[in-house]
Amino acid sequence: MTIAIVGAGMGGLALARVLHVHGVEAVVYERDSSRRARGQGGTLDIHSGQRALREAGLIDGFFAIARGEGQDMRLMAPDGTLLLREDTPDDAPLLRPEVDRAALRDLLLDSLPHHAVRWGHAFESAADGVLRFADGRTATYDLLVGADGANSRVRALVTDARPAHVGQNCVELRIPDVDRTHPDLAALVGRGNCWVFGDGKSLAAQRNGDGCVRIGLNFYHTGEDWFATSGIPFDDPAAARARLVELFAGWDARFTALIAASDDTIAPRPITTLPVGLTWPSRPDVTLVGDAAHLMPPVGEGANTALLDGALLGLALAARPDDHPTAVAEYEREMFERAAAAARMSADVQELLMSPDARQRLLDFFRR
Repeated sequence: MTIAIVGAGMGGLALARVLHVHGVEAVVYERDSSRRARGQGGTLDIHSGQRALREAGLIDGFFAIARGEGQDMRLMAPDGTLLLREDTPDDAPLLRPEVDRAALRDLLLDSLPHHAVRWGHAFESAADGVLRFADGRTATYDLLVGADGANSRVRALVTDARPAHVGQNCVELRIPDVDRTHPDLAALVGRGNCWVFGDGKSLAAQRNGDGCVRIGLNFYHTGEDWFATSGIPFDDPAAARARLVELFAGWDARFTALIAASDDTIAPRPITTLPVGLTWPSRPDVTLVGDAAHLMPPVGEGANTALLDGALLGLALAARPDDHPTAVAEYEREMFERAAAAARMSADVQELLMSPDARQRLLDFFRR
């Protein structure tokens, strides 16, 4: 059985690792030229995904890089009023610790043989057991697993479903080395997450293990063309920061200071999702994991579900080494039900965040 995995994200690497643990080798094809070719984003709240890391034999390594203090949370109003503060005791169990996405990816990558990941392979098409890459190279497979994220190209082999915009657009910023360069802002954010909700927009500041603070500026009830009409000149970072400060006019000066202190890494992120409960007829030679299968709003379930997808597909394939079509069908039946539940919960949280009284509803939720 030749297993080809397209995409070296959480789901694809978890699959490759669990297969490796059980003596089944697979090849991961990744379009990036190396693991450092692009930034990997902020931190992840890993809870249900811990099961996948146990199956992968990596749970001790995970706890070594996870940040229990990352569970700290502050909820604030735009005028600077502190509405809620939750600090995590040093001896609290690591039920939902934060971990830098890059660090977790490195843990998975380092657990695989060097030859298991082929960098610089941009997937182009697949048919009749042959993968074709953008540079003309080819590879053969018995089973192709699409782990290629929100804009998956493998997905088209099993379903016509495409991600749809949910009416939210996000601008991502970062402040590097925040404790040294802006200790006052570091104190504002704290050790974990600081959320501020106003009318139609929010600011989420998140402490990372690499010493930076990542900031997400969210604009709700905005369309797919919002970035084009927002007046944010993304090709001019200084002007982009100035425009973002304008968009948060009237907010406490500490929050606009977070925007002004960010570096030139400014990224627009339209928020899209796949239909809740998406399924497809099982095929013996192709399946999907992670965002390729069930793209959800970014509220804490996507990475966990992807890790579980990879681990559980790996276990199913290892249990049926001579019957991978049955293993794939069994994995998909379980995944469809599990992912649909996570997607429904994520959609409910997304609805809460976009509601006119989001701040009060969040406050009530956390107090309960």
